[in-house]
Amino acid sequence: MNKIGQQFVSEMERYTDRKSGREVVQLTQSGMSWHMYFTDNSFTLGDKDIIYLHADGNLRQKGDTNVFRLNLESGVRTQLTDFKSQFETTGAFTKSPDSEYLIFIGDGDLYSMNLNSGETTLLYRCPVGHTLGHPSVSFDKRYVAIAACDVPKVNKSYVGENYGGFKESFYAHKHAYLIVARMDGTGGDVVFEDTHWMGHVQFAPDTNEYITYCHEGPWNYVQQRIWMFNTITRHVKPCFVQAEDDSIGHEFWTRDGLVFFDNRGKGHDGTITSDKTQAVTMDSDGPDAIPWIGFADKECNLVRRMDLPYYCNHYHANRDNTKLVADAVEDIVLIDIAQDTPKIETLCEHNTSWRWQTVHCHPCWSWSNDKILFASDGKEEGRPQLYMVEMER
Repeated sequence: MNKIGQQFVSEMERYTDRKSGREVVQLTQSGMSWHMYFTDNSFTLGDKDIIYLHADGNLRQKGDTNVFRLNLESGVRTQLTDFKSQFETTGAFTKSPDSEYLIFIGDGDLYSMNLNSGETTLLYRCPVGHTLGHPSVSFDKRYVAIAACDVPKVNKSYVGENYGGFKESFYAHKHAYLIVARMDGTGGDVVFEDTHWMGHVQFAPDTNEYITYCHEGPWNYVQQRIWMFNTITRHVKPCFVQAEDDSIGHEFWTRDGLVFFDNRGKGHDGTITSDKTQAVTMDSDGPDAIPWIGFADKECNLVRRMDLPYYCNHYHANRDNTKLVADAVEDIVLIDIAQDTPKIETLCEHNTSWRWQTVHCHPCWSWSNDKILFASDGKEEGRPQLYMVEMER
């Protein structure tokens, strides 16, 4: 039985956060629900609904994952996909900002789906001996950029956690393609080859000319994390040239076309585990080291730098880059960066387990700047749910 279009009653529930006193809205409660990666933004333009992932069961016994729409006023949830009728496996979901198109990996290949009509289009077959990463759709919905990496044989030293085999994979990957596929289904092109583990591919938010990607791996092992690819000239250049002690990651495009990144300094691998430690590097550079954040332009010039005398795991900027939302170990925090000295405040607790990528909070701002969305399995380990904090515009 096709379940597309089936609706479910609201599970929304409001509560007062015990630490900050702010009101938090729990959006989902049944099964498992998590939002898209923070660089993709689950909010639909206009912020009346979100597109998210849902599966029955828990992360140890994961059921079929499907895509849902949740109306933020009524709480009504609508199932948009029934992947089991089309694919054996699906993953790596993203969408266009207006939520017209869903982009995903189905049985190893790249597909798009029109969420209004349900029409599915094959965009690109994965190259033999490789696996496709996370896709990114261009601002005009004409192209999808994605990396295809070789499949290494890895002996994982950190089993059962979200960074299992992270260091081993960094050394094992030796070949990757950067691919740009056409949304009309006429195929695509390999536009660049690399000899590293390539990931975090992101189209610029306002032009098809620029794509950022990263050399993936523990941050303090990667010599140059962020790269800028020009789709017209096919030239690649480092986006902020790293020094020996730089440990950089969690880059994303801001609304006005800058590249944000987090520099944690010597000894930081950019991970967090359920033990609240790093997965690869146990010793960092000590309490006296001050991490910093940066903004780079499309020419890879550092246009702003700010010391942040504390660590968070992920950041996301509001539309005018005056505030960051971030996930600390136990809390979602708000960081005011409008002035030269940052100011931090606790938004609410999240208490997530950090054990799987789907329970990484990845807080993100809505398009209109008045809502913050995040995921957590703080109420029951292995069952992430979605939460929202409404902010003043």
